[in-house]
Amino acid sequence: MVMKKFINNPETLAAETLEGMALAYGDLLDFVDGNIVVSKALKDADRVTIVTYGGSGHEPAQSGFVGDGMLDISVEGDIFAAPNPQVIFEAVKLADKGKGVLLLVLNHAGDMLAGNMVMKMCEKAGMKVRKVVTQEDISNAPRSNSDDRRGLAGAIPLYHIAAAAAKEGKSLDEVADLAQRYADSMATIAVAARCATHPATGAEFGDLGDVDMEIGMGQHGEGGGGRQPMKTAKETIEIMANALVKDIPLKSGDKAFVMINGSGATTLMEQFILYKDCVHYLEGLGIKVVANMVGEILTVQEQAGFQLNIAKWDDEFLRLWNTPAWSYGFFKA
Repeated sequence: MVMKKFINNPETLAAETLEGMALAYGDLLDFVDGNIVVSKALKDADRVTIVTYGGSGHEPAQSGFVGDGMLDISVEGDIFAAPNPQVIFEAVKLADKGKGVLLLVLNHAGDMLAGNMVMKMCEKAGMKVRKVVTQEDISNAPRSNSDDRRGLAGAIPLYHIAAAAAKEGKSLDEVADLAQRYADSMATIAVAARCATHPATGAEFGDLGDVDMEIGMGQHGEGGGGRQPMKTAKETIEIMANALVKDIPLKSGDKAFVMINGSGATTLMEQFILYKDCVHYLEGLGIKVVANMVGEILTVQEQAGFQLNIAKWDDEFLRLWNTPAWSYGFFKA
């Protein structure tokens, strides 16, 4: 079967994507060079700066969140692959404005290996860098063993929370501690109704077999153990939100952030219905939803399904969230 994707050369997907991004958003991005995507806001930054990285193929994540009040630099790897640690190290050096650099890492094997190598390089160079890892996927490990949890779309709101704190003039330790506190406050679970394919090879990630959907499936097709017949939006949300509320945990009177992240082939119609059902479910528990993100945030090509992320918020998170920010994947007036 011919793969139906509008591409040119499978070997240059990441490079062509970045070139197109640079042409489309030249007002936001200072340059895109060697897979390093830099915010124009970095030029005059006199604060802690923020760097992340990851494989391409998940657009708009991660580089779609480079901008004013968001990430300062993102380093893109090849499709679904971590970038070279040396390139990440060069990005950290470029980001450093004398106030320190926060390195944000999503917990996946290749990303973690690269991040550990970069931190050793930074230490050897005498650079002031803190690393914070997001690992909020509840489907593959209990909270007591969170080091084994995958990092999913929950990293995206953290970018803005941390960047807003940096803009206020907080120190590197303060920004890093806040980012860690945010990472600890959230949980995510995904569901897939159709697996994605690799855009370079056409190979399918994962296999749903003869079932309709799998709750807990990872963004690269990792099994989640929740295979079952297709359910309504409300029924699906009740299963997923209930698991997240217990994991965080949340109780009556708490404030919450809710994200519905489309995985690539889930329509906005579905996403808005899912969000509505999640708000009503949480309200029924006495939990107030005070902020949200709904849309294509961290995708997996044409995978059908979504990620539900919920975080327990306090007044500081809400205040930082409400500060202005702009990137092509995110706008907060």
